[in-house]
Amino acid sequence: MDIIIFYLAVLIFSVVIHEVSHGSAALMLGDSTAKNANRLTLNPLPHLDFMGSFLMPIFLLILTQGQGPIFGWAKPVPVNPYNLRNPRWDMAKVAMAGAGANFALALAFGLALRLAPIPAQLAVLFSGIVTLNLLLGIFNLAPIPPLDGSKVLFAFIPDRFFNFKLFLEQYGPMFLIFFIFFFGFIRIIFPIVSLAYYIIVGQPPLI
Repeated sequence: MDIIIFYLAVLIFSVVIHEVSHGSAALMLGDSTAKNANRLTLNPLPHLDFMGSFLMPIFLLILTQGQGPIFGWAKPVPVNPYNLRNPRWDMAKVAMAGAGANFALALAFGLALRLAPIPAQLAVLFSGIVTLNLLLGIFNLAPIPPLDGSKVLFAFIPDRFFNFKLFLEQYGPMFLIFFIFFFGFIRIIFPIVSLAYYIIVGQPPLI
């Protein structure tokens, strides 16, 4: 039971940091929408999504018999691209900020695991933090709407391919479901997470 509570707490903290980083980057680039909506707070309550922050992680914990890792999301922070100084490229920067925050957390706890004498039980907890944040960061960089990676992709697609962007935005959620359940996690995301974990920590994940 304790490990379940820990995984849920780590997930909520990580997705809140992810969303606050989006809003903070937008504010730095000229858009105060998230700030005006009181979404630049580390208080998790304004960020929680019933499906993504509770039902999905609890379902995954049951599925993995409480061993994790788990996955979820928070409510996206509102961003108005028309307030940004350079909407095309600034939206890509805002999108990258979320994954960047997760990678920073993974790097900090991963280097602690690698360089410091961490007790075994604490090492398992640190390993969960690293794994979950790598999972969140890497998954969100997939170039499929509505994930952050699609915002980066759209910055590089010329305006003359507007209809292609529209097509991706319209059918992105369908592609995302297919990617998650039929291909992406097992064949792409998990191997990349394991490799990134090994590069940072110097050993395979403990969970």
